[in-house]
Amino acid sequence: MLHAIVPVAAEEAETSKTAFYVAGALLAAWAVALGAAGLSRAELPGGQRAERGIIGFTALLVIATLTAAVVTA
Repeated sequence: MLHAIVPVAAEEAETSKTAFYVAGALLAAWAVALGAAGLSRAELPGGQRAERGIIGFTALLVIATLTAAVVTA
């Protein structure tokens, strides 16, 4: 009887990792897009304001991914 209850208890305690998968996929897509843009345009980012924007957006995606990883662990 106990063998039948243990898998059910494990399923109830498991949290959804969807937030981590979405945030990780967005971060990976951003990295690929930024890499492609950097290879095709030598002047990327084009100015200090754009550079700070790219760094800020990247940091936001990294923080979101790390937070989702910790929360869904």
